Amino acid sequence: MGKQRRMANELYLTVPSLYRCPISMDVMRSPVSLCTGVTYDRSSIERWLALGHNTCPATMQTLPSTSTTPNLTLRRLIQLWISQAEAARKSRIEVSKQVASDIISGADKFDSDSLEMVIECVKDSEDNLKLVAQSRGFVVRMVDALAKSSDIRISELIVEVLDSISQENAVKELLNELIIENVDDTDCLSSFISILRKGTVESKIKTAKILEFLAAYPESRRRIEEKQGLLHELYNFSSAETDVPAVEAGLSSLLAISTTRPVKKELIRLGIVGTVGKILSGDEHAVRAVTEKALGVLETIATCTEGRVAIWADERCVVGIVRSLMKCSGAATEHGVTVLWGLCCLVRDCTSAETVLKVNGLTKVLLVMQSDCTLNTRKMCGDLVKVLMGKQGKSTLAPYETRTTHITPY
Repeated sequence: MGKQRRMANELYLTVPSLYRCPISMDVMRSPVSLCTGVTYDRSSIERWLALGHNTCPATMQTLPSTSTTPNLTLRRLIQLWISQAEAARKSRIEVSKQVASDIISGADKFDSDSLEMVIECVKDSEDNLKLVAQSRGFVVRMVDALAKSSDIRISELIVEVLDSISQENAVKELLNELIIENVDDTDCLSSFISILRKGTVESKIKTAKILEFLAAYPESRRRIEEKQGLLHELYNFSSAETDVPAVEAGLSSLLAISTTRPVKKELIRLGIVGTVGKILSGDEHAVRAVTEKALGVLETIATCTEGRVAIWADERCVVGIVRSLMKCSGAATEHGVTVLWGLCCLVRDCTSAETVLKVNGLTKVLLVMQSDCTLNTRKMCGDLVKVLMGKQGKSTLAPYETRTTHITPY
């Protein structure tokens, strides 16, 4: 195995610096030289000169002439190198495919070396990925190894392999079957908990993604919901991380799992409303990638009484919802409008309506009404306008009817 691995690694080629364009740093396809003797890729130097520069980019010498001369010798050398590199790449893929086949057919026990080799093979080519994904017996053995593993590193590597091949529908369905069939205390869900507690950020993200697609299957979702400690660890991951992809992955997973009232109540107890409020009130640019997921979670928990109570009790959360309208995506705006409608129109919470008005929420709702939103969202905005105007006083009716045409979205 070690010999095969070295063979694969030795086939990687480094691009010689002589073959890189000093401007783009890419391999030159049509090398040409200036009168200074420096060679560039034709497209790069022509762009430089077209901008009005009269100097050599590498030496900053003033050019007495901007004429270029094709460097035919260097061009032939680059073409030869490209041919050799392509041959080496094909050879590496063949070696990699053979190594993958050997591991798939022979692995009864998994160690870090064999799993790292599988990961390398899968990354090498689409064919290798399909080869591993379509090997049902191999996937079953990996999941079994994950369920029995007490080594966090082995668990992380297996999760990385599963995440890589999970784009294949057959793998998703197989994992769903294995989760449903496994009813022992020692199962892969227990390993997921261990990774969420002690794993690297990258492995936690991959675990959250696997849990998210498993939650699309009702029976697997039920097992995830009932697994003691899993929801808690997933929430901790979502709330404790500052890495944007990590927070987004955690919230996406929670959103997929939280479909029943008990799960929503547990998330509320854990403090999801405060977590989302913190996200929505954070730096605008840093939070934009997770805003849609955060508002989606709020919309989900707002479907139960406990959720609405928790949201209207957190003024920062309500303010964050209003400020997020029209700032992210259409879906995020629609999530936010739905939550505000639930607070202000469904349960007629006066405190929430006052908070919305304080942060210019009426104008925001009017802007949403003029945007390309769904019919249902527009209707909820209409209801919100009536409630907010009633709260503010009838004197606002004329401005609403006569002055909205000039308002443009942020």
